[in-house]
Order: sequence, then structure tokens, then C-alpha cells
Amino acid sequence: MEKSEFLISKMDCPSEESMIRMKLDGIEEIKSLDFDIPNRKLTVYHFGNLRDIEKSIHDLNFNASLIKTESVESLSFIEVSKNQSKLLWTVLLINFVFFVIEVVSGFLSRSMGLVSDSLDMLADSLVYGLSLYAVGSSVSKKKNVAKISGYFQLVLALFGFAEVVRRFLGYEKVPDFATMVIISVFALLANVICLYLLQKSNDKEAHMQASMIFTSNDIVINLSVIAAGFLVYFLNSKYPDLIIGTAVFIIVARGAFRILNLAK
Repeated sequence: MEKSEFLISKMDCPSEESMIRMKLDGIEEIKSLDFDIPNRKLTVYHFGNLRDIEKSIHDLNFNASLIKTESVESLSFIEVSKNQSKLLWTVLLINFVFFVIEVVSGFLSRSMGLVSDSLDMLADSLVYGLSLYAVGSSVSKKKNVAKISGYFQLVLALFGFAEVVRRFLGYEKVPDFATMVIISVFALLANVICLYLLQKSNDKEAHMQASMIFTSNDIVINLSVIAAGFLVYFLNSKYPDLIIGTAVFIIVARGAFRILNLAK
């Protein structure tokens, strides 16, 4: 058996991990994948066929490079425990519930910051759901699920961009900053709880470490929407809300294109 290590510069959250897993799924020689998201490294345990493995990874355009390949005597395979699955389902559910809360509150309060943050929550749910649903499924089913979620995410992002442009060009009332701040604070608390649960598990496996990073990024977005809410209040302007909404829509659209690229 061989062990090949790759440095993947653009791998920084579970969405990239999920894409790489599905891209490599059809290569029978691969026996196990070990992801180290914080250090952006992937270790592939396989019986030959390095050429196809390397090509598949490079096709994702994640700026990957082969570090080294060496022979190994044995490998202990580690399966995701039931506790891990339960924890990930809990995080998925929290994200989806707050997607619903934020998207409704966003339209009622006229805040594109809240709407865009809700779509980021939905994107998180799609990534977690895709990873959990695809376990044990065929390659074609995994790609079909990825394609559906990618197009759905892209349509939502395009709708968001169109709405931002309409609000930039037209007359719109200033968003209700109180709703923006209050809902964003609750969303922030939800993500903090998710991060606490993930850290409390003391699980050092790369999959769980990646989930922590993903949730940490969401906390940064929550804080940005809260800051935009206060700027809306102090400047009595709609533009801080539209600017942060645009930034988050770009993040959502970028994730959608990555998923669609994988599903080809």
C-alpha cells in the first residue's frame, strides 16, 4: 500500500473536503482519505494508480501539489462514529432552522444582510446534508445530489444579487436595524453553540476539525451583519446593509460554482 500526501492550498472548509471525496470516489485503488483541513493537507492511502488520483485532485482547481509518496505496511481504518453523525445532524438542523428564521426576518425588515446570511446558513445545511446523505451511495447519486444543491444554491444567490441591484437603484426604506441586530445576535449565538458542541466533543479527526472551521467562518459573517445593522442606524442609510449582503451573496455563489464543477 502507498501513502501519498498532497498540499491543497484552497481547501479550508468542509465543502472542499466533500467535493474532493466525491471526485475521488470512483477510483477503486483508494482505500482511505485522511483530511487535515487546518494545514490544508490530504493523505491518500491507495494501491497504485497515483496518476489518476493526482489528475482528479488537480481537476478541482484547488491549487493542489503532491508532496510525497511512500510505501506503508498497514493502515487502521477509522469509521465515523454514531456520536459524530448525531452531532453533525444537530449542527445541520440548527443551521436550517436559522435559515428559515433569518430569511423571513430579512424580508420583513427589508434587510439583505439578513437574507444573505440566511442563504449562507442554507449553504452550510446543504454541505452537511450532502456529506451525510452521500455516505454509502453510488458515485452517480452523489453527483446528482451535488448538482441539485449547487443549482439551488446558485439560483438563490442570483436572486439575491438581483434584489440587491434593485434596491441600490430604486427607492427603499432604511432596513429595520433593531431586527437586523437582534436576529443576527441569535444567529451568532446559534453558531457559537454549534462551535461549542463541536469543540466539546474533543474529536481531533479532520472531518470534525473542518466543521469547527466552517462554523467559525459563519460567526465572522454574523458579526459583519451586526456591524452593518449599527451602521444602518448611525448613518440612516440602506447602503451598509446592501454592501454586506452583496459580499455574502458572492461567498454563496462561489460555493455553488465549486459544487457544480464537481458534479460534471
